[in-house]
Amino acid sequence: METNIEEWYEDCKTVRKYIVTMILNSHSGHPGGSLSCVEILVYLYKNIMDVNKDVFILSKGHTAPALYATLATEKIIDSNILYEFRINGGRLKGHPSRLQTKEIEIGLGSLGMGLSIAVGESLALRGKNKVFVLTGDGELNEGSNWEAIMSAAHYNLKNLVLIIDINKLQLDGPTNKVLKNENLYNKFTSFGWKTIEIDGHDFYQIENAFKLTVNQNKPICILAHTIKGKGISFMENNVDWHSVRIVNDYEKYKRIALNELEEV
Repeated sequence: METNIEEWYEDCKTVRKYIVTMILNSHSGHPGGSLSCVEILVYLYKNIMDVNKDVFILSKGHTAPALYATLATEKIIDSNILYEFRINGGRLKGHPSRLQTKEIEIGLGSLGMGLSIAVGESLALRGKNKVFVLTGDGELNEGSNWEAIMSAAHYNLKNLVLIIDINKLQLDGPTNKVLKNENLYNKFTSFGWKTIEIDGHDFYQIENAFKLTVNQNKPICILAHTIKGKGISFMENNVDWHSVRIVNDYEKYKRIALNELEEV
């Protein structure tokens, strides 16, 4: 297991380098939330998902760089197309698009839609395959999520796994100041979900959480506490890097960020 974990962390380093390079090459994007969910995506694609049968939905679609970079690291897409991110005519859009990238289940831009779609897919699959959906904590401000949460429990969607990236920041600031959404563990449990709370950067905890998703008779929610901008000092817990348009010094930012990731 130790060897695997070392390999997984090396993959995370690769994914983060891709994210930084993509966003700084295009001078725009959403680095903060992309960097916070890397370990979750790496573990999903390396160990849990059968990409030919299972479904993954990135509800927080603005963090598409993390998904693209993970797909490239796992050799599901060619890493050369990462340089087309947010470039006019390029195949990789700022939000995921199935029209350009068939390896993506569905394109999402507006927040709060992914979980509802996941509930529909879970119902259609009738438990034959798993449906995984990744949301942000700020995204829970959207009321449609809570309708989906009730529906998933009502239909006992045991093949549905929701992962919430709790990095505690959203576009307008700290999530607890924008709109308090506390006691998520108790809320999801009371709604009838199997709820698990973890450090979203710790592969031991991530692995144990996903082991608990097996043989459940109800939908599963994994509350993954993370750090926005994880791995890069000037981005960590800095809301200014939620969404950026970089006009100056992008080569300097890239050099500093890549150097820091190499030193990890």
